Amino acid sequence: MLPPKYDHRAVEANRYEWWLKGKFFEATSDERKKPFTIVIPPPNVTGKLHLGHAWDTTLQDIITRMKRMQGYDVLWLPGMDHAGIATQAKVEEKLRNEGKTRYDLGREKFVEETWKWKEEYAGHIRSQWAKLGLGLDYTRERFTLDEGLSKAVREVFVSLYKKGLIYRGEYIINWDPVTKTALSDIEVVYKDVQGALYHIRYPLADGSGYIEVATTRPETMLGDTAVAVHPEDERYKHLIGKTVILPIVGREIPIIGDEYVDMSFGSGAVKITPAHDPNDFEIGNRHNLPRILVMNEDGTMNDNALQYKGLDRFECRKQIVRDLQEQGVLFKIEEHMHSVGHSERSGAVVEPYLSTQWFVKMKPLAEAAIELQKTEGKVNFVPERFEKTYLHWMENIRDWCISRQLWWGHRIPAWYHKETGEVYVDHEPPADIENWEQDPDVLDTWFSSALWPFSTMGWPDETSADYNRYYPTDVLVTGYDIIFFWVSRMIFQALEFTGKRPFKDVLIHGLVRDAQGRKMSKSLGNGVDPMDVIDQYGADSLRYFLATGSAPGQDLRFSTEKVEATWNFVNKIWNASRFALMNMEGFTYEDIDLHGEKSVADHWILTRLNETIETVTKLADKYEFGEVGRVLYNFIWDDLCDWYIEMAKLPLYGEDEQAKKTTRSVLAYVLDQTMRLLHPFMPFVTEEIWQQLPHEGESITVASWPQVRSELSNHEAAEQMRLLVDIIRAVRNIRAEVNTPLSKPITLHIKAKDEQIANTLQKNRSYIERFCNPSELVIDTTIPTVEKAMTAVVTGAELSLPLEGLINIEEEVKRLEKELQKLDQEVERVQKKLSNEGFLAKAPAHVVEEERKKERDYLEKREAVRARLAQLKQ
Repeated sequence: MLPPKYDHRAVEANRYEWWLKGKFFEATSDERKKPFTIVIPPPNVTGKLHLGHAWDTTLQDIITRMKRMQGYDVLWLPGMDHAGIATQAKVEEKLRNEGKTRYDLGREKFVEETWKWKEEYAGHIRSQWAKLGLGLDYTRERFTLDEGLSKAVREVFVSLYKKGLIYRGEYIINWDPVTKTALSDIEVVYKDVQGALYHIRYPLADGSGYIEVATTRPETMLGDTAVAVHPEDERYKHLIGKTVILPIVGREIPIIGDEYVDMSFGSGAVKITPAHDPNDFEIGNRHNLPRILVMNEDGTMNDNALQYKGLDRFECRKQIVRDLQEQGVLFKIEEHMHSVGHSERSGAVVEPYLSTQWFVKMKPLAEAAIELQKTEGKVNFVPERFEKTYLHWMENIRDWCISRQLWWGHRIPAWYHKETGEVYVDHEPPADIENWEQDPDVLDTWFSSALWPFSTMGWPDETSADYNRYYPTDVLVTGYDIIFFWVSRMIFQALEFTGKRPFKDVLIHGLVRDAQGRKMSKSLGNGVDPMDVIDQYGADSLRYFLATGSAPGQDLRFSTEKVEATWNFVNKIWNASRFALMNMEGFTYEDIDLHGEKSVADHWILTRLNETIETVTKLADKYEFGEVGRVLYNFIWDDLCDWYIEMAKLPLYGEDEQAKKTTRSVLAYVLDQTMRLLHPFMPFVTEEIWQQLPHEGESITVASWPQVRSELSNHEAAEQMRLLVDIIRAVRNIRAEVNTPLSKPITLHIKAKDEQIANTLQKNRSYIERFCNPSELVIDTTIPTVEKAMTAVVTGAELSLPLEGLINIEEEVKRLEKELQKLDQEVERVQKKLSNEGFLAKAPAHVVEEERKKERDYLEKREAVRARLAQLKQ
């Protein structure tokens, strides 16, 4: 028997271990079943899971639990990401607190320390998965740096290199001076920053004047190798080919003509720094300009920066500005709001930096992915609008910088000959390894994550049983914020290496925001730890809120009040189940018999159950979990708890043993099916209740998904029940209107539209008597008119409740006259206030509006009281 009070801690304790022990979440490779696969978006081993992870994994758990119940051989594969930059930064921070650096330890020892970190945080993540109740197959857990994935990464790198799709070159890349590594374009976050535009005069070498340039980064002028103008610009045409003297440095640099220059921006002349700007780099290539790097990797100035050597780049900027002003060549500084790139990981201002890096040639890979979307075998985005977002990025893609200057990650499988500089790329090092040196860099984290759907299945071993059975996967669940980072890369790598799409559907969700719609962040202090929410309200309450709180693709606003409302819903389910179980002691699964004579309430709830099963299944297949939640809530709270269980009390407390057995059977069956429908959302409480219900099978996790049983639907009886519910509701509303409690018996006349309806109501008058408490109940097709009565019209019948039986008319008249007097005074007070010019002139607009609202409310109430008095005094 269920305890009197629902206690989520007691319900959820030890249940997860019981599921794991029963191996209910393990894929079976049963050939009789159709496979269904999801790979978890691997969380980073840098910390604990946040609400976004809880939302993302809850949606996956709902899908996989439902598919398992529908008879699929489900594989939900867990795993974690080594998260190169993020994890290395955490470990380096830990070492700094101990007064050490990674260089003190050396590469090998540092990597050992990072593996220790990984083990610790992987343990935290697994315990959080358990607390959320995620049905993961831990026998197949993977890590992006495990041996199998490392083999896949080497295979992909070597293959792309041999096809000419991976190359090494000197390019301007995004450089993070804090973590001292290259970043790909999508690891850069652009923010509008208030800066300045510095206008500088570069004197012509022949002494005939000067040319004006403007820059936001004067510190980079130390690396200028030209000034560019548009070849058609009449102001400067005659200067092309001449030279200027670079202020401070004194170096002579050419004036060149290039069509890239915008004649209408600034002075129409721009400084060219090929080593510190991507556009200048391209111009430099076209004009064979030298590339002069003036900064070190940590953002300080190098030897080429002359007297500014050793200064931080921003300190150097201040000093150069002062020196240029002293020389008289800096003639104007104006405020300038511009977009500045910041490292997504460290927050540092990103420096465009000339560097030798490894790149993936993206155009051919992207073209294949774009073509796929024109076929029937495309990746289906849910909602569809995100396909446009994905395609737009693919169509405008740039080559991908994949090397990172880190120690934690997949080491690039490239070696350089110590004497000749020859490059050797292969799966294994060269035989005469003593003559070679391996590239010190590692690959971008996303390089290995891009292979996740197939590398986790045993690829490149294409004889792998899991790869052949469970790949391609069925659905990927992820946020819209990583469509570019991850979704796109998985698609083009899967096409290139497996010839198949990596997943059939991509279900996109938004971000979790606070109740005010703000992004959760440390700086705002509005973050919420999902584990704290589970401690307070239970995993079932959190999961149900997360799953049903928004539509696909939309952001979700977190609200403690809404989680609490869900907790109340779980309590309602608990109490209803407890009542049912108390009334079926000794009742077994074999005792359930739905063939007996059923009441109208029995027919109705079975019909409503069929409708709910059909709707929930359709909506869930379309990933409309918010709508599923609404349908389940209405069925459970309104139909099952508020109506059927209340009506079931009549036979359960009666003397008819056959009626009792039928009611118990219906109650047992409906509750069993309802728990199954609700199970993917609330796994813990549904398992607890289901285990107490008459059932067959070990666990609800592997019980079959409810099916519509058309033989149990009776639409005529369902319509009859709707009429009864409408009548009971109407009587309750009238009682509330005239302050008559349900305990007081009343006279109720029901005029049926026809004989058939009259017979139905007569047959079911026990329900009307139970829920309306009439001292006199008349049901007929003709009813004498009562002058003073409260009336209501429902579909198929008219209700009449004589006032004599409802209230003491004299006392009610007195009460209403007093009420009218009070309302007259309130109307007079508020109207006097609103006619006062001084009040209207001085009071804030919202205060005036509040008073106008009060006036409307009082006038409405006064009119209703006057109408009621007129009716009573007739």
